[in-house]
Amino acid sequence: MKLYLLATLIASTALSACSVFEKKAPAAEHACKQTTKEEIAALFDRWNNSLKTGDPKKVVENYAEDGILLPTLSNKPRLTQAEKEDYFKHFLEKKPVGKIDMNHIRIGCNIAKDNGLYTFTFADGSSAPGRYTFTYKWDGNKWLISSHHSSLMPEKTTGAKGKSKKH
Repeated sequence: MKLYLLATLIASTALSACSVFEKKAPAAEHACKQTTKEEIAALFDRWNNSLKTGDPKKVVENYAEDGILLPTLSNKPRLTQAEKEDYFKHFLEKKPVGKIDMNHIRIGCNIAKDNGLYTFTFADGSSAPGRYTFTYKWDGNKWLISSHHSSLMPEKTTGAKGKSKKH
């Protein structure tokens, strides 16, 4: 009987000690932001509207501090806010306006992905069709872009009507 009591005492002491070292995260950290595909789709509109301001700082406000931008018209990954601002300073000179051609949105706990195709039209009348991925994270206040990848479509369009080549 003494052995059983001693084993029980040791086990309960060990379990109590483990709970002292267990890191407790605040409940808010684990709460998932409820959202919809429409809300996530509207984040592109927010970003596109910031492009229309012509102010690179306004565009960069959409990005998380630790976010990455892999831009359409530059080979250099942009990791810092200053690097993103530099990219948009030059990109905005073309006065781009984006339009979603198709998208596919997936939602998780405090993250969302918007992948698809978009076309930029520029002030000179030229356009650039591309593929994109926006990954968003909820910072407790608003959705921010944590990753943005954009690339030109690999198949060139031909003619004034913009019909794609068939391969």
